Amino acid sequence: MTIRQRLALTVFLTGLATAIGVVVTVLLAFQRFEHESAWERANGFLGRVVSMYDDLLDQHARSPEEFTAMLRNLLLFEPDSQLYLLAADGTVLASTGQAKLAPGFKVKLAPVQQAVAVADDRRRAAYVMGDDPEHMSTDTVVAARALTRAVIRPLDGPAGYLYLVCQNPPLPPGQLELFRSSLMSPALLSVTAVVALASLLAAWIIITVTRPLRVLSDEVARAARDGFEGATRADVNATPIRGDDEISRLRTGFRSLLARLGAQWDQLRRLDHFRREGVSNLSHDLRTPLTATSACLETLDARWAADPARASDRELLHVALRNTRNAARLVRSLADLAFLDEPAYRLRTTQMDVGEVLDDVALRFAERAAQQGVALTSPHDPDAPVPAAAVDIELFERAVANLVDNALKFTPAGGRVTLVAQVDGPEVCVRVSDSGAGIPPQDLPNLFDRFYQARQTAAPAGGEGGKGLGLAIVKRITELHGGRLQVASQPGQGTQVSMFLPRVPVAGPGAG
Repeated sequence: MTIRQRLALTVFLTGLATAIGVVVTVLLAFQRFEHESAWERANGFLGRVVSMYDDLLDQHARSPEEFTAMLRNLLLFEPDSQLYLLAADGTVLASTGQAKLAPGFKVKLAPVQQAVAVADDRRRAAYVMGDDPEHMSTDTVVAARALTRAVIRPLDGPAGYLYLVCQNPPLPPGQLELFRSSLMSPALLSVTAVVALASLLAAWIIITVTRPLRVLSDEVARAARDGFEGATRADVNATPIRGDDEISRLRTGFRSLLARLGAQWDQLRRLDHFRREGVSNLSHDLRTPLTATSACLETLDARWAADPARASDRELLHVALRNTRNAARLVRSLADLAFLDEPAYRLRTTQMDVGEVLDDVALRFAERAAQQGVALTSPHDPDAPVPAAAVDIELFERAVANLVDNALKFTPAGGRVTLVAQVDGPEVCVRVSDSGAGIPPQDLPNLFDRFYQARQTAAPAGGEGGKGLGLAIVKRITELHGGRLQVASQPGQGTQVSMFLPRVPVAGPGAG
């Protein structure tokens, strides 16, 4: 959900909650007004009745029927109310209602006493809710006045109560329509106008606030998509920044950061170009003299081979020849890495069964493996799907050869090296496994870094260890093919390097 949508949803929910709150508040206020009006009318009515008749209890005692008729006559001008004469304990003695109450029926005395207490003191309560003997399931507005008897010795409390229940009937149809037309229509029009105005204002605010954010997000997305190229920075800076708010300052800061990163990126790119060019030139300049030196040393070794007096000289010659060859391999690896790092470099891929390349590599290293006493195998499963991938044959063969060379260096006599190619879901897995010395766990994360040499748990079985470039070349070749590398190793239990490449479907027999 975008910020604009969140703001719009927030404004909508806030408006909805406000509208509901206003409606509830109006309804509660209207209900309170009705209750207060009813209580004022009932309290005033009881005050007039008590002032006119100070012997209501005695009248009831003399003639209950005549007393009930008198109460009903008193209510001619209050048809929506019912009047009750209560004893001191809340027992109903007389009633103007149509319902016949059970003998000894009582109402709750607490609301009656509260109504008597607030009759002359409005500061204590606005109105009182009490029992309606005819509708005991609901509370209604009540009023009450205490009654006394004309006796020589007055009692400690009231002898009874005159209790009035205010019943509010529904509005007649005509008055209801009048209420709707006079109150609801203007209110609805006002609310609609306020909501429309608030919506327009909120929409304007949302658009004004989120437009700079959208422009900034577009600039960030363009920079993330195109990198730190000069054209991207020019496109971003082409739009002028207006205003001095927080978003404008954020856009200005982003452009400054983008310009600084772009300048540093250009500098790093130039330095990287100079590095690759320098390494390439140096490798080219060193390759010829190293080749000539190796040829001279090999010639001397051939001349002195039949002269026993030159045995000690030949030992020194072999050391020089071995170091010269190592230096030549290092120069070649540096040149290969510089070549593969060129941004303009493109693979020349061919769709093929990578298992065939493994067979060629195994054949190339077969003599060396036999001299070291290592079993080098490349098994195939004829029923398995064809492990076909689009590879640059020369580079892919170079990567596999580096892995096999590295495995033979650290596999002692009697060990084994296995080359396997198989389909693994949408990928082709090329796995080179050995039973050599293994690699310490702390070296595995950096195994394919350039010039990184793992700690040797045992002396190389096939000569000196590498200079940390062979596996780096494997990693770069795998990246160029869109693949990935995995390595699993335990000291003393061997190493397994897996190269995963995107699989190419193959039609025909054996296709998966």
